[in-house]
Amino acid sequence: MTAPLRLTALDEQDLEVISAALQDAVALLGDFEYSRRLRSFTMGFNRFCWEASRRDRRVRSGLQIGHVTAARSQNIRQGAEDAVVNLLAIRFEPGELPSGQVICTFSGGGELRLDVECLDVVLADLSRSWRASARPEHDLADLGDTDGETRTR
Repeated sequence: MTAPLRLTALDEQDLEVISAALQDAVALLGDFEYSRRLRSFTMGFNRFCWEASRRDRRVRSGLQIGHVTAARSQNIRQGAEDAVVNLLAIRFEPGELPSGQVICTFSGGGELRLDVECLDVVLADLSRSWRASARPEHDLADLGDTDGETRTR
């Protein structure tokens, strides 16, 4: 068993590490919460433990993004609290620094865009890990770039 992850991202390189840890994490839309008052967006995921020596584990994890001024989604069913989404990646698109957008990309073309005053992201494992029912797999044809290259892990 590996130690629980506790990661913070204050720049794009840090966010790449969190994105890699959350690749193929699944969540219910009901586990997403945007608080205008607190200026934060919180998500709960069942994260696949890519860092574990035995790659057959998942763990419950929480992700909180701070300093959020607006949240928009595309191809995500609003109000469908029991709908399951699969996170592919998280990235940062800088605006007038230090502000920008945190973009969460989900399978099936779903996208969540969060306007942030600065990059402030925290990932924390919240439970013990459990045996995953399956290891995530991707059809390499679905991972192709627009310029014809194919990404592999």
